[in-house]
Amino acid sequence: MALTDAGFTDYDIDRSVVLFTMMDDTTRVPCAISTDAMDQLEGAKRTPPGQREQQFLRLRDKIGERASQKFIAVELEGKPPGIILRAIDFRG
Repeated sequence: MALTDAGFTDYDIDRSVVLFTMMDDTTRVPCAISTDAMDQLEGAKRTPPGQREQQFLRLRDKIGERASQKFIAVELEGKPPGIILRAIDFRG
């Protein structure tokens, strides 16, 4: 089953990732996407920190689709297990 969007959580400037969640039925799946991946998707260079949430919202469909693909393929990382999207996940 594909994941559904649960929304933006936070921008972690120290790790250069946007944190978000997806839902697998009633279970929250923690997710993150690198700022490099978002900039690559949008064709931007160094989006300012104050604009990361808006950038995520513009890209949420593409991000959610790729997160679902990784979830179905059981490509989970970390503790608790979650999905981490990097620029390489959107190439090709």
